[in-house]
Amino acid sequence: MQAAEYVLTGRALLGDELTEEDVCITITDGIVRSIEPCSKRPDRWIIPAFFNAHTHLADTVAMDLPVQGSLAELVKPPGGLKHRILAATPEAELIRGMRSSIMTMIATGTAGFADFREGGAAGVAALREAAAGLPCQPIILGREGGEEVSDGAGISSVHDVANAEEVVRRARAAGRLVAFHAGEKNRDDIDGALAFEPDLLIHCTHATDADLRRIADMGIPIAVCPRSNWLLGVTRSPAHPPITRILELGGRFFLGTDNVMFVQPDMLQEMAFTATVHRAPPAEILRAAIAGAGLAGRSGFIEEGQKASILVIDPERRNLSFSRDIRATIIKRLDSSSIKQNILNVQ
Repeated sequence: MQAAEYVLTGRALLGDELTEEDVCITITDGIVRSIEPCSKRPDRWIIPAFFNAHTHLADTVAMDLPVQGSLAELVKPPGGLKHRILAATPEAELIRGMRSSIMTMIATGTAGFADFREGGAAGVAALREAAAGLPCQPIILGREGGEEVSDGAGISSVHDVANAEEVVRRARAAGRLVAFHAGEKNRDDIDGALAFEPDLLIHCTHATDADLRRIADMGIPIAVCPRSNWLLGVTRSPAHPPITRILELGGRFFLGTDNVMFVQPDMLQEMAFTATVHRAPPAEILRAAIAGAGLAGRSGFIEEGQKASILVIDPERRNLSFSRDIRATIIKRLDSSSIKQNILNVQ
């Protein structure tokens, strides 16, 4: 439990511009009440916690299973390998696996996540049970009937869901989110997804410039999952997902980690991979690892009046104190051993 009121001092990254300043931050009842300049020596860094914009946490029970096959054979509903494994796994084991992955996310600085949850209403209930009492806010996008009792609809490719129009209509009527996988293997399901004007697109690995302009004009963010795309063989090029073009064309992207079956739900690893392969500006990568919190109705950034979802970094624990660019160091070099304190007031 955090104290009712306390003050953090250090070098902070503030607002959605991630402006670097030496400050004193007063937090009262989990809310950032004030941010004031502070002249004390900044012996720690204060940064926003992360939001994982796309997960499939139930896949934890199939972690690193030696597999071969096409993308469809591995993960396409309803008969893909992962779906068969999930159907054959006892619910208690699924819950235990999901909870362990949520605890892994917390340890690596994640305060929330958006999960495409299989298994209908029972699957949604299982994820809620897995997340209960943990300081990591789930946005659950249900499937197979789970859309009715969750935060929205997590729709596979428009080609995979025969009643997508009805699913979207019911979600909209209830004021829930709508998200689509699109453009992962090729671009042939992007137009179909955009016809529904979703709140979020997942992947867009093979979106064209014309697609990206349209997506940007519609104001739809894209959750990209670079490590998953490489591991699943849907790209072998830093041009896919087209992170550079998303930014150049005025779009927004969030970072997600995708299936725990293949990729650890660790945003630190995701940022480092994205920086190495895609060479996007450090501030853009860091922003993408935070801004998905908007799906949960909060900014995710350190701002007065916002919930305090904050990481306190001790740069002296390793060699980080030699950094000449805090943003670049965070996305390329930070690991959980340097996270001194998680202040994750997200409920």
